[in-house]
This record gives sequence, C-alpha cells and structure tokens, in this order.
Amino acid sequence: MPNLRTLPLAALIALGLAACAEQPAAAPTGEATAPAPLTEGTWALDPAGSRLSYVSIKAGELAEPNRFDRISGSVAPDGTASLDIDLSSVNTGVEIRDERMREIFFGVGENPKATVTAKLDPAAFAGLAVGQSLTRPLKASVMIKGATGEIETAVMVTRVTADRVMVVPTAPVIISTDMFGLTDELGELRALAQLPSITPAVPVTFTLTFRRG
Repeated sequence: MPNLRTLPLAALIALGLAACAEQPAAAPTGEATAPAPLTEGTWALDPAGSRLSYVSIKAGELAEPNRFDRISGSVAPDGTASLDIDLSSVNTGVEIRDERMREIFFGVGENPKATVTAKLDPAAFAGLAVGQSLTRPLKASVMIKGATGEIETAVMVTRVTADRVMVVPTAPVIISTDMFGLTDELGELRALAQLPSITPAVPVTFTLTFRRG
C-alpha cells in the first residue's frame, strides 16, 4: 500500500475516482409504482360494498324504502358491464309484502333474476388516478320477466384504490312498471293491500363497488 502522503496530487485524484467507480449505484428509494390502468383485468362486484335500493310510494304520499340484498356483476376489459339482481332477495321491511313481491309481482319461480347490461368506453377511464372521480353518461338495458327497458343516466366513477372502484348515479334512476308490463301485477298488489293507489314509477339508487380480479 503506497504512502498517501508521498503520492502526487494527480495520483490521489485518480485513486479517488477509481474508488467511486467501483461502488454500485444506490437503489432508488421512496418511488411508488404506478397502479395498473383501469382497463387491465376483469372487475367483479363486491357485494359487501354495494347496495341497490328503491322507494315505493303508496296512497299518493307514503314513501317506503326497499332494497335487494343479493346482487352480483362484473366489468370486462372491453367495457362490457353486467349486473344480476336476485329478485327473491327483495327486502321491503315487511315479511308478507316481501312474499307478495316475490310471488305475485316478480314471479321468481320462473323469473329469478333481473339483469342490467351496459357498454362502457374503457378509454374514458383508463387514466383515472387513485382518489379521482369522473362523471360520464350511461345507457343501460334492464330485463325483468323477459321484458327489456332502456334507461339513461349519469354515473360518477371513483377510483378508491388501485384495485377498487365505486360507481354511483348522479341522480336517482326512474323505473316504471309500464316499461316491463307489470301494471296488472301492481294492481293486484294494490288490491291485496287495500290501498287507493301505488305509484307505478319508483326512483332507484345504487352504490356499486368493483374489485379487480
């Protein structure tokens, strides 16, 4: 080992440069990996974080909340979205009314579910960052008891985490019995309940949470 005090200045500089060159570069720290775009993978509905509700109005003034307790769905990478509603899971808060809704109104023995289908534009949501929201118009087809009705609304999509998205409407969606040929069934319910009227149109609200599969 040479005596450093006897080396000329140029040699000392050369030794210092050589030592620096031999040390590996430090790995970067604190850099977050960008989450995958929303267009990657298939998204499945998270039932625990989702809710589908509607409000029925009877006698022209009494509004009552109702919901469906079992729903499932998915969104494919090409933007094809589907939602299945288990009609037997209707929950009005009154047992006899639930039974009448299942057997008379929906006829769940032959029509166990309602389906909602829509086609989203994946490019519109591809760049959505975690914590950001985006509002877009939505057209969907709803099928109940073999009859199909078309609805139009706007939804707000929020990327809650890298692999979790929440969808809510910007306003309630109005669904009418006329859209699905359910006017007679509604009349039968009204007669059984001995009511002067049951409003045929109901506002529907929902919170749908999807997780990347």
